[in-house]
Amino acid sequence: MIDTHAHVHDPVFDPDREAVLARATAAGISRIITVGTDLGDSRRALAIASLPGLAASVGIHPHEAKDAPSDIASAFDRLLEEDEKRPVAIGETGLDYHYMHSPPDAQRRVLEAQLDYARDRGLPVIYHQREAFEDFVSILKAGKAGEVPGVVHCFTGDAEQARLLTGDFGLRLGIGGVLTFKTAQPLRDAVRAVGLAHLVLETDCPYLAPVPHRGQRNEPAYVAETAKLLTTLFETSLEDVVATTDANAFALFQF
Repeated sequence: MIDTHAHVHDPVFDPDREAVLARATAAGISRIITVGTDLGDSRRALAIASLPGLAASVGIHPHEAKDAPSDIASAFDRLLEEDEKRPVAIGETGLDYHYMHSPPDAQRRVLEAQLDYARDRGLPVIYHQREAFEDFVSILKAGKAGEVPGVVHCFTGDAEQARLLTGDFGLRLGIGGVLTFKTAQPLRDAVRAVGLAHLVLETDCPYLAPVPHRGQRNEPAYVAETAKLLTTLFETSLEDVVATTDANAFALFQF
């Protein structure tokens, strides 16, 4: 199994990162992408990704957009010159109108710049979208996102949104612990509507631990709980779920 979205470089894992990664391996997790959320965080992600089985992305989260440099491309270039580890994606980037930690215009500028950077460098994009769907889709259309592979991480939308993102833009949907929540029936319906061919697994750890670990610190090993639920939703084997989502991840991130 591949955890396509984690934050194992987060300081919360500093005391026991080695044990966390050992539990992931024991649970059948073969690869983990640790995802950057600003320049400093991305630098830390690249450093941690030197550990076996890890890869990293570099990006500026919409929460951090207000503090983003004016020339994001140059800032990313300088960051990548510092580290021999090549990122497997740009992101996470996107729009989040729930908390509004950054003004919408700043979020849109930073998203557009990172989409352009990913296209120019031949990298996929890890998208974050929360309560900003119309603006998000508008930017995807204007930025010709259908020409750039990517994943909408922690997808929690409905079936119509799932069909649009996968059908119009060819994006994958990152599915994690939320799928196991009692209140997530619309998400389960959306997942069934588009099928395994459009899904990748993720945890978003240390956040959003699945049932039966809800309320605890999430970690990559728990991606197995999401995979198990997918076997029920699609009435198929765990081997099929893992093989399909792993193939999707390999095709997207080109490990």
